[in-house]
Amino acid sequence: MFRFLTAGESHGQCLTAIVEGIPAGLKINLEEMNAQMARRQKGYGRGGRMTIETDKVDILSGVRFGETMGDPITLRVVNKDWENWTDRMSVMGTPTWTKVTAARPGHADYVGVKKYNRKDIRDILERSSARETAARVAAGAVARQFLDACGINIVSQVINIGGVKADTTNIDYKTLKPNNSDLNCNDADAEQKMHEVIRDAGQAGDTLGGVFEVVVQNMPIGVGSHIQWDRRLDMQLAGAMMSIQAIKGVEIGEGFGYANKPGSKLHDEMFYDENKNVYRKTNHAGGIEGGMSNGEPIIVRACMKPIPTLMTPLHSIDIESKEEVLACKERSDVCAVQAASVVGEAMVALTIAKAVIETFGGSCMADLLNNIKSYNERIKG
Repeated sequence: MFRFLTAGESHGQCLTAIVEGIPAGLKINLEEMNAQMARRQKGYGRGGRMTIETDKVDILSGVRFGETMGDPITLRVVNKDWENWTDRMSVMGTPTWTKVTAARPGHADYVGVKKYNRKDIRDILERSSARETAARVAAGAVARQFLDACGINIVSQVINIGGVKADTTNIDYKTLKPNNSDLNCNDADAEQKMHEVIRDAGQAGDTLGGVFEVVVQNMPIGVGSHIQWDRRLDMQLAGAMMSIQAIKGVEIGEGFGYANKPGSKLHDEMFYDENKNVYRKTNHAGGIEGGMSNGEPIIVRACMKPIPTLMTPLHSIDIESKEEVLACKERSDVCAVQAASVVGEAMVALTIAKAVIETFGGSCMADLLNNIKSYNERIKG
């Protein structure tokens, strides 16, 4: 069984993650893990927190001499800003700071204090903050290295920010590679326009959202299942993406585009090559049919709403005085779609790793890789 948990607050001492179920014998590259952490912090339109934190992962358990032992893996990301918040976020101290009481529309603030019976919105915003995704990216970095060993690649790109859309017409999703753009966009002209709208939004004290897509390459056929609703791979991927802060929509492959054309234009026809191997000329299904991978690249697309913390605050309410006020201002980004694409890669990696382990089993990498090899031999043709 594969699973992971995260813990920690935005301005607490650290963020932690526990990853359980990675087979023994996986080589772990800490530098590659920290490279993923650095990617999450990049991007035009990011806020002041990114100038404070330089996220690094500490591995506290589950790895010995650079190799997994089959134990739960404990990861820690220290919050450098904790030293400025030791009084306000004290575990056992006495409150001396002014409470946060002006809720932000679009955030977890109001519903959170109601649900958990809190008087200070900080008790909610610290955990609901997207800072938590640093722990997910750390856990996802482990899953990525597991998938790399299985020959499965994950890459992403941003295709829309603030209504500026990238041209993806000629993208080959089988060979799509990571890029070094500060917005993770493969369309240079669109990226320049994205910079402009982000700059304008920032000057206006506003925020922007957008759309990114995550691609899984070299997936074996048949990962996932049609047998039960919760074993369907598309269900698991959609849930994983929707769990990311500020994500409000997810589609796989053609997604909502299926509503616009007849089936004759959308279902991916199959052909045999000269060696009787099946191939397709299209991938409208986004690599998943009947809840299972079909061998084509898996394409998952997610829409991120504009960040709810605005430097020109919205009209709201004060939970203590019961008066109408302007929402509170926390340090925030203008746009974090690029960062969300990295988090999306992590969540997809964690979901695919879980499905691969469930499909092929094995307590050690040698057994699991042999299982994948035997399976692929059986399904040829």
